[in-house]
Amino acid sequence: MTAPAPGGGPDAPPVAERRLHPVTPFRRAWAPVAVLAGWAVHDPNAAQEQLARLTGTMLLVGLSVLVPAAGLYGFLSWWFTHFAVTGGELRIRTGLLFRRTAHIRLERIQAVDVTRPLLARVAGVAKLRIDVVGAAKKDELAFLGEREARALRAELLARAAGFAPGTAREVGEAPARELMHVPPRALALSLLLTGATWGSLAAALVVPPLLLLATHSVWTVLATALPLLGAAGASSTGRFVAEYDWSVGESPDGLRIDRGLLDRAHETVPPGRVQAVRVVEPLLWRRPGWVRVELDVAGSDNSVLVPVAPRAAAESVIARVLPGATVPASPVRPPRRARWCVPVWWRGHGLAVTDAVFAARHGLLRRRLSLVPHAKVQSVRLTQGPWGRLWRLADVHVDTGAGRTVTARLRDADEAARLLAAQAERSRTGRRDARPDRWMA
Repeated sequence: MTAPAPGGGPDAPPVAERRLHPVTPFRRAWAPVAVLAGWAVHDPNAAQEQLARLTGTMLLVGLSVLVPAAGLYGFLSWWFTHFAVTGGELRIRTGLLFRRTAHIRLERIQAVDVTRPLLARVAGVAKLRIDVVGAAKKDELAFLGEREARALRAELLARAAGFAPGTAREVGEAPARELMHVPPRALALSLLLTGATWGSLAAALVVPPLLLLATHSVWTVLATALPLLGAAGASSTGRFVAEYDWSVGESPDGLRIDRGLLDRAHETVPPGRVQAVRVVEPLLWRRPGWVRVELDVAGSDNSVLVPVAPRAAAESVIARVLPGATVPASPVRPPRRARWCVPVWWRGHGLAVTDAVFAARHGLLRRRLSLVPHAKVQSVRLTQGPWGRLWRLADVHVDTGAGRTVTARLRDADEAARLLAAQAERSRTGRRDARPDRWMA
């Protein structure tokens, strides 16, 4: 199927449009069933009454109508979905009754991720998720054949890097060199040494029996126990499944992350889009010397770079994300008079400013060290409450492009004022000397 190129005249060469993989209708056929399931969950009493009124014959008739209708919906939604790569954009046309056309400018693409849910892996298909600068959510193509998904990803990244349309398909996927691999045993042990895992599990085991003694209602206990058990599973088993076989590789188009036990994901951390890096160090991880590295990426939901690793290995990966930056070993604590503002916990705060980053630490039991490159600082603010003025203390806030704020708390007031002026100057010079954000630049 062909369509004229956008902005071209009648003599413009046609653009070949493609459809998704033929297995896609089976995925979309579940939409009517999901609507019924959502109604049943929203109003379980009415749903139970309706089911009680159904006879065997009525149920069979309903299924004979619902199943073909769901299949027809899945087929039509697949039939009316097309995509094409034109001279300067990726165009996606969808919609059965209400048409929607997404025009994704190739130079605005900042990440293209390939994910393979468990059933998709069985069927040999994959989902392509496109992360665009300024977009609230990712556009996706689900599903494509695995080879087609990887080839299209490589073409989009090559086109975003500035390669000509004729050569973009021949470039292929840039080679990657593995930087780190997280062994499953280390991942499992790190989860066992995380307080959130044991806290959720303790709440799931202690709260329901207490509610049973207080209310003598089994339904109340179940309504409380199931969410608690789900939270405990998400903080332990869920994280293990999602972060299993985690590996980080380096390529010209950014850092690549491959992960997942059931659902495999092939993600890319875009170069130049990282706004801040956090080094997280729970209390029980300090003896083995482990840390977790998290990210703030503008316009992206990539949030984890390294789930668990020795500090030295994690810092080597951070150096790839923030070239020229080093992780400060010992941020400077606030003055001792800060204990009158924040008793005990004031010791967990710290500040370090290097030539490359603004680094602020907070947390006493679970330490978090946030690193913000000077070039990514959008604004700097100083705040001082009445109690802080009494003790000559102030907070310095650094805002990033990802909508996050990193705060250096409880600093001496004179130091904070000097830091405010110096950081504004560092941000200006940092943006001037920053490397380009282009792919493969």
